[in-house]
Amino acid sequence: MERPLVSVCITTYNHASYIGRAIESVQRQRVAGTIEIIIGDDYSQDETLSIIERYAAEDSRIRVLRSEQNRGMHHNYRRTLLAARGEWVALCDGDDFWSDDEKLARQLEALRANPDAGMCCTRSYRFYEGKEAERWLYPTERLYTDFEHLLLNNTVENITAVARRELIEQYYAEIEPERHTEWLTDDAPMWIWFAKRSKIIALDHPTATHRLLSESQSQSTDYHRRIAFCDSTAAIAIFMARHFGEPKHIARLKRQRMNTALWVLSIYGTIGEYCSRWWRELRQSPRQILNVAGYGLLVKRLLGLQRKKRKTD
Repeated sequence: MERPLVSVCITTYNHASYIGRAIESVQRQRVAGTIEIIIGDDYSQDETLSIIERYAAEDSRIRVLRSEQNRGMHHNYRRTLLAARGEWVALCDGDDFWSDDEKLARQLEALRANPDAGMCCTRSYRFYEGKEAERWLYPTERLYTDFEHLLLNNTVENITAVARRELIEQYYAEIEPERHTEWLTDDAPMWIWFAKRSKIIALDHPTATHRLLSESQSQSTDYHRRIAFCDSTAAIAIFMARHFGEPKHIARLKRQRMNTALWVLSIYGTIGEYCSRWWRELRQSPRQILNVAGYGLLVKRLLGLQRKKRKTD
């Protein structure tokens, strides 16, 4: 069997409303070279799998990875990527889609022109579910490709990445992300790792669209879940800083983690939650006592409660 040039990996779970659009956006790619489409379904309980199988029956490039039980996002992501046979691996989540029919062609051209590069990413569009007409470009400023910036602000979107398969395999062997159950995202640590192990190319052209659902791993109306996701991204960054022997970034990462959590709690949380989190940060990093954000956000919270009390009197 001929080895494909690109393996497109789609991970999905209960995406019946979206999976067809994701698959078709990959099928429309105009690229010189063979591609395979690997779809990992994590035991969906809606019509996702039957939709996938209808597409697979009509397109021999599609390979379906089924599950007999729900194993979770991390397992599904890993097994789908490691099933790839292509020289390059491209990714698309089942609720997102590619919006440029020449996405792969653009990125492969850039990678061929930079043989020392191990990954290429692009800008993307984002929109809240049900409001596609109000989409916006991500990131709003610039795409980062260096290790230090990705630690603090990871601007690589999973759906825009095309990466060398051998490096993905090396990442899993070296980092063993399955051991880090506290990490709530799979792609963020991989792209930070790539910034150290290879060159990353960023194209300013938007090629894909990320759908922001009201409830997802990175998006939630529950402020506790939002804080947990931010804590997870901080834990990933701190781990990578230590793994690559760059502890100089850790104090800044801890300060960023604290400021994010306290900012959310200053708006949605109780005074008790705010003080508890502040104390937790101080115990872990006593230098945070000098972080003026903690005091300022507490004053903001107290003033907010005072204004609310006046309105109810």
